[in-house]
Amino acid sequence: MNEELDNLEKQLEDFEHLKIRIRQEGFHYCFKHYSSFKEIEDEEFHKFRKEYMEDADRLENYINTKIFEIQEKIDKIEE
Repeated sequence: MNEELDNLEKQLEDFEHLKIRIRQEGFHYCFKHYSSFKEIEDEEFHKFRKEYMEDADRLENYINTKIFEIQEKIDKIEE
């Protein structure tokens, strides 16, 4: 019983620490640059974190591609 309580208290502490980091660093920076949060032993958390990072990368790539494509169109019109 004590071991279960210790485990739950550690989990609570880890997630409270995460929430503080998010508030201090910002949501995206916290996950992209601050830490991989390996100390959090929660598979679903890491699944969501991984999916978030993949989606953020796809969105960033899309934005960069659109900027490049639009600039190319502008350059052609101006020629």
